[in-house]
Amino acid sequence: MPPADLIESLPPLQRLALSYAPASTRQPLLALLALDTRLGGILRASREPMLAQLRFAWWREQLAAGSGPASTGDPLLAALNAWPAAHSVLSGLVEGWEGMTGDAPLPASAFLSLAEARGAAFAALVDTPEASAAALRMGRNWALADIASGLSNPQERAAALELARAQDWRWARLPRRLRPLAVLHGLAARRIMHDVQAPHLSPAAMLTAVRIGLLGR
Repeated sequence: MPPADLIESLPPLQRLALSYAPASTRQPLLALLALDTRLGGILRASREPMLAQLRFAWWREQLAAGSGPASTGDPLLAALNAWPAAHSVLSGLVEGWEGMTGDAPLPASAFLSLAEARGAAFAALVDTPEASAAALRMGRNWALADIASGLSNPQERAAALELARAQDWRWARLPRRLRPLAVLHGLAARRIMHDVQAPHLSPAAMLTAVRIGLLGR
């Protein structure tokens, strides 16, 4: 059973999306989302870029080792021990978040690199070229919308939104194991189309999530 404290560390929309994961992939998806959340927290909590970079370097070392020491007591490291794909894709996620530590306004390339890394992590959990391409695109789309919603600098937010709106938001069939990504993508598409300022669970958004979670689209 996935650790409750890891689930509770996720933003509400991600907790909702994860509830639609089949048992076979709930653990790796939770590990991915929890790591992504932890890395984003490092960026937000570190006032000095150097401090954030040191913590990102620590995570790269842990992921490069292939498994976290069981004695740390960190449930995230324990969950990452069971990551079924190459750990290099998770290291790419660390690098994507580290690219957000520059001076404001950040270039649009920083947002795109992070979104690409987040999409690639989802794509690593499927085993066909078609599914991988769909997961990469839909993961990148969701990530750009999510990045834009968390930016306080108006120039940065405008650049991230422009990138998000320029993406191909068409629905693509994903394997059942990535149903949470389908939910996240559907909710992000709704935010982009309606220009919602931040992720929220309005009644309409909840209905969208339930429909996608049950039917896949």
